[in-house]
Formats: sequence, C-alpha cells, structure tokens
Amino acid sequence: MDRTYLPVLLLLGFVAVNAIAMVAISTLTLRRRPSPVKDQPYESGIPPLGDARERFSVKFYMVAMLFIIFDIETVFMIPWGAYYRQLSCNAALVGGMCPPGMTSFFGLGEMLVFIAILLVGFVYVWKKGALQWD
Repeated sequence: MDRTYLPVLLLLGFVAVNAIAMVAISTLTLRRRPSPVKDQPYESGIPPLGDARERFSVKFYMVAMLFIIFDIETVFMIPWGAYYRQLSCNAALVGGMCPPGMTSFFGLGEMLVFIAILLVGFVYVWKKGALQWD
C-alpha cells in the first residue's frame, strides 16, 4: 500500500470508530420513557402547524434550484483563484511569480466570460419574475 494514503485511511477509520462508539454509548445509556409530549414532532419550540404533507408553491422550488445553480459558481471560482497566476502567465512561473512581460489576459478573461454568462442567466431569471415571491 502506498504510504500517501495512510493518513486518509487513518482518518476514515477514526471517523467510523467514533460514529459507531457514539451510537453504541447512546444506545447503552438511554432510558426510554415515552410520553405523548415527547412523541410529538419538534419544530423550533413552537407547536406544529398544519400537515407535514402540505403542498409548496412552485416558486419555492424555483428559488431553491436557482440558488443551487448560482451557488455552483463558487465551486468553479475556488480552483480558478488557486491557479490564477499560472493561467495569467505565458511562461513557467519563476519563484511563484510571472517573469516580466509574460503576463496575459487569459486567466482573468476566462473568469469574466464565465461571470458574464451567469449574469445573462441572472438577468433572464429576474426579468421572467422567478425571484418574486408574491
């Protein structure tokens, strides 16, 4: 086995043992005393309102999907930010810096195009009224 995977395997083993131990200890130390009050669903300290199978508006799902779509942009911006220097340099980096006169617009340009596409989608969604909750 490669030694580079040893810390990951140790972490996974620790997590698995810890999860099993917490469930086992809570099961062994539990004193079950059911009551009607304890069996009621808990909703942030207030009595439950309505049925659990209540229908939601389509607007709720639209906003949720739009949040997921526009949240994905952050996932793409993190690696871009990590490799920005390499993407904006026409030559190999010297000491983590780009040699003079070798900078390019490519790194910044590709992110500007990505954000412009997202902005067009955002304006389209806004004009369609998908963000209005009325």
